[in-house]
Amino acid sequence: MTLYLDLSALQSVPAANLNRDDLGSPKQVRYGNALRIRVSSQSWKRVIRHGVEQDLGEKAARTRMVPVKVRQALERAGWPPELAAFAGAQVAASAGKKGIGTEKAGHTSVLLFLPEAAIDELATVCTEHREALEKAHGKKNPGQLLPPSVVEAILKRRTASISLLGRMLAELPDANVDGAAQVAHAFTTHAAEPQRDYFTAVDDWLGEAETGSGHLDTAEFSAGVFYRYGTVNVTDLLKNLEGDTKAARTVLASFAEHFLLSLPQAKKNSTAPHTLPDLAYLAVREHRPLSLAAAFETPVAADRQGGFSKPSRTALDGYARNINRLTGDRHRPFHGHTVIDPEERLSGLGAAHDSYHQLVEAAVDAALRSADSTTADTGEQQ
Repeated sequence: MTLYLDLSALQSVPAANLNRDDLGSPKQVRYGNALRIRVSSQSWKRVIRHGVEQDLGEKAARTRMVPVKVRQALERAGWPPELAAFAGAQVAASAGKKGIGTEKAGHTSVLLFLPEAAIDELATVCTEHREALEKAHGKKNPGQLLPPSVVEAILKRRTASISLLGRMLAELPDANVDGAAQVAHAFTTHAAEPQRDYFTAVDDWLGEAETGSGHLDTAEFSAGVFYRYGTVNVTDLLKNLEGDTKAARTVLASFAEHFLLSLPQAKKNSTAPHTLPDLAYLAVREHRPLSLAAAFETPVAADRQGGFSKPSRTALDGYARNINRLTGDRHRPFHGHTVIDPEERLSGLGAAHDSYHQLVEAAVDAALRSADSTTADTGEQQ
């Protein structure tokens, strides 16, 4: 049996541009024949990942600059620049059977995802084989001068965030990790479109007799109530962590907390849209995850006061009640919520909790308890 931890949130975001398209406009999606503002999963997932890595003290990097970083580490150790650059390129050339291609700037042709500590380890490998590198430096086809198995082992190393979010590298298939976490694109629960902002900047040293601005331009922003959804395959996470339940608890709790508390950082200095979800709903499910996004296929209409937050919470609760009726409340060991108004009764979203922390703690406990039970049942059957 596969277990999932589902996370849903409703969050009101004021004037902001959290995630831009190629023209600088807030991203959009048409859903239910209405335009909505959208924030891509990649945008939100990146800030969640950084939060998890900070919590765990295990920084990783998704980058094409491994050869460059190795070169810089070797130069700091006193290597001549040309030899250091050659050694950095050899790290890519010696990865696996065929190596990884590099480009003129010294970047790898593909993104790698590895622990930051791997750079020092790779620099150490280069130091151990410096004599071979010096002899082959300047040759047209030097071949693989570093031990491929050692380089590959370093590039394959994981952190908890890699176990959580996965890694795909066609050049090193054994380094691939199926990510346990999935994050959906966030979208507004109601119809919404970008708005234009005409702005100017004053030149502080402009003469008193001179008028006008030092700079003027237009930008776009948006506002709205977003439905956000993510899920973690708890079974896969435990597998990626080699059955370490304690580590899984830490990773799950950190992911859930940063899912709720994080916000993409685009345009933060000019918009400061630092809100929090006014509703969080967590559920532990068996067999398959379940998004409640369809609650908003029909766009939410504003209430009498003109707001979308409360109608969105009502719509989500009503949809959840109907889903619970259809599923018969089966295959869901736990569900619960926390909401901005403690007097608000949401009967379709499980037990009410006072805080995000209490909700996350209860959900993670239930997920791992169910995982332990599943493992015990499997062992008995064998």
